[in-house]
Amino acid sequence: MRKLCLLAALISPLACAQVVSVESNALMRLPNTASTLQLERLEVADYGTLLIPSNVTEVIVGELRLGREARIAIVPSEQPLELKVSRAQLSEGSQITARGAPGTYLKAARSGRNLNVQIRALSAPLLWVDARGGAGAPGFVGLDGANGQAPGCTWGQAGRGADGSNGSDGQPGAPGALVRLEVPRDYPAQQIKVQVAGGAGGVAGPGGKPGAGGKAKGCFVYKADGGKSGRPGADGQPGSAGATGAVTVQRL
Repeated sequence: MRKLCLLAALISPLACAQVVSVESNALMRLPNTASTLQLERLEVADYGTLLIPSNVTEVIVGELRLGREARIAIVPSEQPLELKVSRAQLSEGSQITARGAPGTYLKAARSGRNLNVQIRALSAPLLWVDARGGAGAPGFVGLDGANGQAPGCTWGQAGRGADGSNGSDGQPGAPGALVRLEVPRDYPAQQIKVQVAGGAGGVAGPGGKPGAGGKAKGCFVYKADGGKSGRPGADGQPGSAGATGAVTVQRL
């Protein structure tokens, strides 16, 4: 039945399955062609990880069990994710993570994915959600200056080294997510941990190194002095941190 339902996920925007199980220390990725997935039971064993693709926008679970240090990892997306659970049992260190992706030299950092999580019956030492923004990309390194030309015995003095170019500024971090939790009325508030800080700004790009002046040269009649070195490029500025997200907790 499980294989049939997962096959259906490949051809339908709404997929169902009786049980999805992730073994200990294993990684499983849900199909990426279904926008909604409905499960009777979802089990992630100790240190296992279930990956939810970016195009999945709703997951409905009858019974959720997360083992010790288990993870539900949600890929960043502009679309929010709805996670609706009837009954959940979460072990120590388990976590739902929807962190944004860090920036690169080619792509800007991505924000944490907005979440709406509803759990009607919850047994857990801690409900931990991490939806922080991705860190900004580092600044580009400045180019090194060229070395000065060496002097000759029959023509002028040595050339001056070229200056290094300035490093560029680090890119800004991405915002944290907007997280809405709906949990049982009797679940202790001190056992809810939600992280929605913005991503750290990218580190500054260092300035380029100065070019060396042409080296001094001894000639038959006189000595040609060496040239002066160039100036190093200035370092860029660190990027700004991303905006902090928001958390809303509603009691059922």
